[in-house]
Amino acid sequence: MRKRERGGAFSKMALLRCRRDPCGVVCLVLTYFSVFYADYVVVQYVLIPAYSDSVWCTLHGSAFNVILLLLLACHSKAVFSDPGVVPLPDTALDFSDLRSQSSRMSDRGCEGWTVCSRCETYRPPRAHHCRVCQRCIRRMDHHCPWINNCVGELNQKYFIQFLFYTGVASLYSMLLVVSAWVWRIRSELDGDAQKEEDTPSKHLIVAHYIILLVESVLFGVFVLVIFYDQLASIVSDETPIEQMRNRLMMKDRGSSNSSQPPHHAAHTRKPKLALLREVFGRGSVFCWLLPLHSSAPSIGGVAYSALPDYDV
Repeated sequence: MRKRERGGAFSKMALLRCRRDPCGVVCLVLTYFSVFYADYVVVQYVLIPAYSDSVWCTLHGSAFNVILLLLLACHSKAVFSDPGVVPLPDTALDFSDLRSQSSRMSDRGCEGWTVCSRCETYRPPRAHHCRVCQRCIRRMDHHCPWINNCVGELNQKYFIQFLFYTGVASLYSMLLVVSAWVWRIRSELDGDAQKEEDTPSKHLIVAHYIILLVESVLFGVFVLVIFYDQLASIVSDETPIEQMRNRLMMKDRGSSNSSQPPHHAAHTRKPKLALLREVFGRGSVFCWLLPLHSSAPSIGGVAYSALPDYDV
């Protein structure tokens, strides 16, 4: 019953995001259009003309479409999954005492818990407020318009998988287009091209090749950079928001006390594999490539109360 209520509440949030962020809707449409366009060009203008009489047509077509299906599955999971929205309390809370005595939080064993003035609720450590979703997101990385959703603790795995398969599909399509282009040039030089083929169709094919190459290069480079940033933030155990905040804190400390070196806050370093398993799950590394639900590495890792463990 709770899962149904939670799913219904999150679907309402998804509809509100679509209304508040038209850029996200445009990016979603552009994403699906690019995927289907790439599939159309690869099958219609690359594989069928170049490999119609070979088994490679079936093999390349099947492999490319499997990659696109995984890409769309991961993208859908990233779009419609809960990124880790901090639940709102059932009753209104009084934060006046907490704001005046915020230093007492750490003394009561709740260090890291903060109060969001916009959501008017307590939020756990490493949670941040998203101005688009208008909710606090647990371990928020950023709000991505390409999935029209936040990248947070519960859907970062699907977002990284989407980046991975987008890069693989971009590289695969570039290789197929280049190979088909070379095949067409060799066929024309050998005189095997159809003589009744009119010039406009040749121009149309070349135009599709160029558009797909440009699309593959742009998306490939774009997702490669983001993919590297995502893995780097996981291994360093710092989200981009936390990295920016730490840099500003170090800059402020350095400017206020330039004679002393900046003090770095103590941070427990976890093994890199453990940090990766927190995102991708404890299963096999092969399962990391599939958009499957994975349990949290710690017991009750994502289940928590809307109230921290202290008296109010």
